[in-house]
Amino acid sequence: VKAGQTIAVGCGSRGVANVGEAAKAVVEQLKALGAKPFIFPAMGSHGGGTAEAQAELLAGYGITEVKVGCPVRSSMETVELGRLPDGTPVYMDKHASEADGVVLINRIKPHTNFRAPIESGIVKMMTIGMGKILGATTLHYHGMDHFGELLPKVARLVMEKKNFLFGVGMVENANDQTALVECIPNEALFKREAELQATAKEMMARLFFD
Repeated sequence: VKAGQTIAVGCGSRGVANVGEAAKAVVEQLKALGAKPFIFPAMGSHGGGTAEAQAELLAGYGITEVKVGCPVRSSMETVELGRLPDGTPVYMDKHASEADGVVLINRIKPHTNFRAPIESGIVKMMTIGMGKILGATTLHYHGMDHFGELLPKVARLVMEKKNFLFGVGMVENANDQTALVECIPNEALFKREAELQATAKEMMARLFFD
């Protein structure tokens, strides 16, 4: 992070515990380094797939310009970054694509509909969330049973094209309380997210009998 850089900070729509506080802390630290952060919704088609509703969702989590100390830029407009070998286009939020760097804040946890070393977290936000409704729809055409292989491929293409700086991975315990918060630099993302997902799985509520 360098002074004068514009940094896009992506936040989602899943009701993550303390996400407003996390966003405020990230923004404060980026500003302390001389950067110019702004928040953008990285939530795919959520909120009815409109910019206004997505901004309202963030506001419901305490993520507003007044509360976090930086602009909130909500738009459904995207740019195409490139294509996978099979021709699948990869999309990214236009505001975020124009920034000098990108940071993503999300809870890391097992997904409800597919199984893989990386399921719901930073990688999913980078690919489906940051792709807005167009990107989310495009990737869902493949079917969730392919997400375990597909999403890391898409994330690698995004990271080749754009300056993804780090992710803030939040893990919750069985009571939906924040148990762990970790900044994950870009080069460690795939390895560390898989490890944190395993940690999240260990913390989930469970029945203690066979």
